[in-house]
Order: sequence, then structure tokens, then C-alpha cells
Amino acid sequence: MGLFDKLFGKTKIDSSQQEPEQAVIIRFRYGIDGLEPLHRLEKQLEERIEKEGVGEYDGHEIATDYSDGFLYMYGPNAETLFKTVQSTLENSDFMKGAIAKLRFGPPEEGVKEIQVKLNE
Repeated sequence: MGLFDKLFGKTKIDSSQQEPEQAVIIRFRYGIDGLEPLHRLEKQLEERIEKEGVGEYDGHEIATDYSDGFLYMYGPNAETLFKTVQSTLENSDFMKGAIAKLRFGPPEEGVKEIQVKLNE
């Protein structure tokens, strides 16, 4: 038993009681010079997700030439999270034809995933 265990006691985390982290990952074509439109969309997504209490918006990756990118969102239920943000995404011009990947568990082999194409 280590010093910290003696002082604070051992804490055992039961992983069966934790909800699996599910994800919604959006791949999109951007093609806009500058990040202002992306930042506006991110703010809308953050507000919507927080208001509905369905997870968290984690951020984006964008190519250095602004050609394409990814948005990352996580929560306990990928389907509910996607349904919450779907209309916000579809109302953004640069999200037309984007692909949403819904992952129903942690990022590991064998976890169920589906893809949904946003309106074109």
C-alpha cells in the first residue's frame, strides 16, 4: 500500500457503472478562407448541446488549406446527441453533404458505428 493510499484510502472505480462514451464525428468540406463561419457554428453547437444536456462539443480539426475538417462531440447516447445537433448542422451551408459518424461506445475494435449523410 502506497503513502497516498494510506492517507486518502484506496478508491476503486467500477467501470461497469460508468456510461460508455459515445461519439458523433462530422467530416465536412469547408473551402472557406478563414475560420469565422466555423467558429459561429461551433458556438451554436456548444449552446444547443449544453441546453439539452446531451453531452459536450469537443472541438474541430481543419486542414491547413481549409479544404475539409472534422467536428467532435461526445456524450452518453450518440443518437440523441446527433438528433440534437442535426438541424443546426444542416442549416450551415458548408455542412451540405457532410458525413456524420455515430459511434456507440469507446473508440475500439468491434464497436457499432453508423454513418449518416447530411442534406445536400
